[in-house]
Amino acid sequence: MTPTYEQMGNWLEEIAAQFPEAFFEDLDGGIQLEETALTDPDFPSGEMYIMGEYVHDLLGRYILLYYGSFAALLSDEDEACWRDEIFATVAHEFTHHLEETAGLHALDDKDMEFLRQALEEFEEEEP
Repeated sequence: MTPTYEQMGNWLEEIAAQFPEAFFEDLDGGIQLEETALTDPDFPSGEMYIMGEYVHDLLGRYILLYYGSFAALLSDEDEACWRDEIFATVAHEFTHHLEETAGLHALDDKDMEFLRQALEEFEEEEP
């Protein structure tokens, strides 16, 4: 099942409310939901989707989740799976936010290693 953009937005609001208020400190733009899918440009189109990202730019600090990426990967999954993935993605992006505000980057390093290994495996599988 693929919920509507609006339904995912409602779930996101419910899930975000479960996180401690302190997590939102210095998160100027809060958590936003984009309709589009975002693919990783280092992989062939449709091979690696970005579910969410923590952004710190001229507009401030905020978390983006990509409805289209969730829809591309979870179209056959039930509501519980969608909610679990939304929660996991928000928690992951909050970790980036909290680490950045503390001057740390352990999760960034872990993410880069994951992507390096995934790209290496993908290239090994190509004929």
